[in-house]
Amino acid sequence: MILKRAFSIILLLMSVQLHAFQLSKSITKKVQKELVKTFGDKELILETIAITDEVSAKLYQKIKNNTLFKIIQKEQIIGYAYIDKAPSKTDAFDYLIIIDTNLIIKKTKVLIYREDYGGEIGSKRWLKQFIGKSSSDNLKYEREIIAISGATISARSMTIAINTFLKNLFVLKQQHIL
Repeated sequence: MILKRAFSIILLLMSVQLHAFQLSKSITKKVQKELVKTFGDKELILETIAITDEVSAKLYQKIKNNTLFKIIQKEQIIGYAYIDKAPSKTDAFDYLIIIDTNLIIKKTKVLIYREDYGGEIGSKRWLKQFIGKSSSDNLKYEREIIAISGATISARSMTIAINTFLKNLFVLKQQHIL
């Protein structure tokens, strides 16, 4: 009886942990919409890429569970998606990076911005600066990336987040994860 109860508690805790790392419905919906816009297909599948602790230790910044995905179309990998949060002035915003199979950024998108000011970082025009970038790029805010008046913290934060992701791409490629 005690063994059954302990097993049930462990199972419940594992279930809660797994659900804690799931994407919200609104974010999932927005990601799916962007994938359809980018690839022109509604039949895309997102498959989570698991990263071992050994590989994670080599990354510039840890990639959380259920944030890095293979994009699969008709059983073939056509790209990868990364979803994360970056800090803004008083909160954080959710963003998406879509890369192709050559590990080049195809699209970036601010999914949810929670501040009253600085939402300009979500504009297609500003985000277009990241398209075509790869792990060989080292982006500098106010040099390669145009500053946004009134959104300095968020724009700088997005630039840092993308730079970190690009550095991680290099490691993930070396480790044969991507």
